[in-house]
This record gives sequence, structure tokens and C-alpha cells, in this order.
Amino acid sequence: MLRRRFFWLVLALVVVSVLFLTLGAKGSWSFTLWFRGQKLASLLLIGGAVSTATILFQTITHNRILTPSIMGFDALFLLILTMMIFGLGATGYVQLPKVTLFFINLTLLTLASVGLFALLLRDQTSDLMRMVLTGIILGVLFRSLVLLIQRLIDPSEFAVLQSASFARFNKVDADLLLVSAVLVGLAWLCLWRMRHRLDVFALGEVLPISLGADPKRGQLLVLMIISVLVSVSTALVGPVAFLGLLVSSLTYRLIPSWHHGHILPAAILIGGTTLVGGQLLLERVLQLDTPLAVVVECLGGLIFLFLILRKGST
Repeated sequence: MLRRRFFWLVLALVVVSVLFLTLGAKGSWSFTLWFRGQKLASLLLIGGAVSTATILFQTITHNRILTPSIMGFDALFLLILTMMIFGLGATGYVQLPKVTLFFINLTLLTLASVGLFALLLRDQTSDLMRMVLTGIILGVLFRSLVLLIQRLIDPSEFAVLQSASFARFNKVDADLLLVSAVLVGLAWLCLWRMRHRLDVFALGEVLPISLGADPKRGQLLVLMIISVLVSVSTALVGPVAFLGLLVSSLTYRLIPSWHHGHILPAAILIGGTTLVGGQLLLERVLQLDTPLAVVVECLGGLIFLFLILRKGST
């Protein structure tokens, strides 16, 4: 049954990818395939990275409602963006090279997340839930600072801030895509090598110890990988809060397995299919200018409410 479902997932991804590259194409095929190929690669990379990070976070927290965005990654990205526009001005920010912006966001997001994880999980008495609550509080603090700074900036700068705050899947530089692919690929390689340990960590806090595993060390390692995946995706296209929740819910529903050797590849396939199929539907079929991130956030938010209400009624 699993092989059949993986076959259909791979087939669905191939079909939507081919349609994305060819549907409505005009002019030179070499230019069209190159231009659309970059967009396709970015959609596949972001879908896979965010989906993987969400599955990992739910594994170590033993909660299928939580996502890495609850730790304040999105709020920290908006704070960095707001402070840069406030300090440099709209003109100075727009003139910054994309590579510079990418590495600034990537470095600050990664250092902040790794510092938080290392600080709160440095001893055996530390609690993972305390770290999650700390992340929620920091997220509220970052959003409050963003609102404060937004009241101080010029209206023209605020317009630039608003346009840069939303995830943008159609404006990815080829050089940034290559660097992101290398970082995400290395993270996926590490995860594949530790997939059996992830199955053990999913058992809880006590059973991994009886099986010879170190849950604290494993949690810290997984959280560092999550920080890299989320930082790369956020620095590349912007914050996408509910994409991971949407994909993880579909993955658990379609793949009846607890093994991460099955769940993680399925999440990557479903995440890529979701973004590519959604962009294909909006851009080529419906011919709408609506950002895909808005639709994904809406669907993810509805699923989040459904999961909370269903859990509360059981």
C-alpha cells in the first residue's frame, strides 16, 4: 500500500511540474524553461524544507498542532526587516544586493534560534515545553517591537515594508537558490542518516532512554537542523507560517506509517506538489495575481482551527 501511495505522490509531483513548465508557454522554449525552471526549483525547495522542519518539530514536541513558526521565526524575520528599512530607509534597503540581504537574514535567524535552543536545553533539567513557551513570548515581544517601529517610519517606507513582508515565490535569485539548495540538501542528508533515531525520539521522553538514546542531545541536534531549514526558507522567500501544518496534516492522513523513513520523503513530495500545484492553479489556470502565500496561509489557518476544535471535542 505504501509503495502505491508513493507512486501516486511522485506521479502527481511530476504531472504538476511538467504542466507548470509547459502550460501556456510562448516564445523561446529555452528561455521559458530556464525562467520557469528557477521558479519550479524554488517552489520545490521551499515546500520540502518547510514541510520537513514541521514534521521534525512535531516529532520532538509530540504534538501535531505545533509548528516552528510558534517559536517566533516569522516575528524575528519581520523585526530584522523592519529595523533594516527603518535604519537604511526605503531607498537604501532596495539598493542592497539580494545576496547581502539573504545572508544577513540567514545568519541572524540561525544564530538567534541556535542560541535560544542551546541556552534553554543546556542541562538535563531543562524542559522542551519551557523552550516552546519562551519562543511564544519572544514572538509576542518581536511583534510588539515591529508595531512600534512601524508607527515611526515614513509612509513610503511602510509601503516597502508591507510588500517585503509577504512570502514571494516568484522572485528568487538563481545564486541564492543554489546556496539554499546546498544547505537544505545537507540538512536532508543528516536527517536521512538519523531517520531511525527520529523514530525513537517520537516515543516520548522516557522510552528513548531505556533504548540507549540521549533525548536531550537528540532534541538539540534536531532543533539545530530545524533552525537551518526554517532560516533558509524564510530568508529566501519570506515567512510562511501555516504551510508546514497544511502539509504535515496531509502527510499523516495519506501515509499510515510512524517511520520517518516514510514520513519525511512523503512530506517533501506533498510540500512540493502543494506549492507547485497551487501556483499553477492561480497563475496559469485561473490567471490571478493573488499571492500563493495568502491562499496557503488561509487553508493552513482553517486546518489549524479544525485540529484544535477536533482535539478539544475528544
